[in-house]
Amino acid sequence: MQTDSRGVEVRDLGHVDRAAAVAVIARGMEDNPIHLAAYRGDAAWRRRAHGRVVGALVAASPSLHLLGAARSGALVAVAGSAPPGTCQPTGKARLRLLTAAVSLGPATASRLVRWNAGWARHDPEEPHMHLGPVAVDAGLRGHGLGGLLLREHVRRLDAVGAVGFLETDRPRAVGFYERFGYVVVEQADVLGVPCWFMRRPAAS
Repeated sequence: MQTDSRGVEVRDLGHVDRAAAVAVIARGMEDNPIHLAAYRGDAAWRRRAHGRVVGALVAASPSLHLLGAARSGALVAVAGSAPPGTCQPTGKARLRLLTAAVSLGPATASRLVRWNAGWARHDPEEPHMHLGPVAVDAGLRGHGLGGLLLREHVRRLDAVGAVGFLETDRPRAVGFYERFGYVVVEQADVLGVPCWFMRRPAAS
């Protein structure tokens, strides 16, 4: 656990933090371009829909690690990461995610499946730590909260000598991740949305 000069605490999140983490992710990503394309509808609908999908992902993925930033006890930013070999859901997790997707309607479910497949095609074969989702609560971007989480994330990558990998659909996020050593290795349109696939080499 670390606390910066503003009183923002960065810590590992546990089971009791899951609901708050899912809510931050749903609110913080409601206007992401890929979410607009996949969920459509208004912001409230996108929050509910993505919250349902992320809730299923977190519940079905015990290996998913969640790092959070909290201010005055309230969670304000979250970064998830999957250890090597665990970033693609299999078996029970895949079924749970599909069930959540289908509950949103056939058209939305179809787009979610195509989104997942479109990103999964670019997943590197080499062992890597897969970063995501990363979200800062609505209205709090630009206050350095995401940077606090990324600094801790890359510190841990370097401590174990792991390769990092992530996807982003936000053009401005590319430069943000580059500041932490990530480099764009591929670019592709998914659901008609430009997406960037970024790799961070292992510390030598």
